[in-house]
Amino acid sequence: MPKMKTKRAVAKRFKKTATGKVKRAKVGRRHLLGHKSRSRKRSLRKPAIVPPSFEKQIRNVMD
Repeated sequence: MPKMKTKRAVAKRFKKTATGKVKRAKVGRRHLLGHKSRSRKRSLRKPAIVPPSFEKQIRNVMD
């Protein structure tokens, strides 16, 4: 049986951490930034961890 191909869209959006969790970028940082506060924009820079309920689905298409 051939190897499963990685879904490229998922590989671009998600990364694995050293501990095996899946991290993602936060939404809301592309446009319409003028009315958002500095602190809000600053917190959107940091990556977020994918919840465990959704993590299994992401891992299946990443590997």
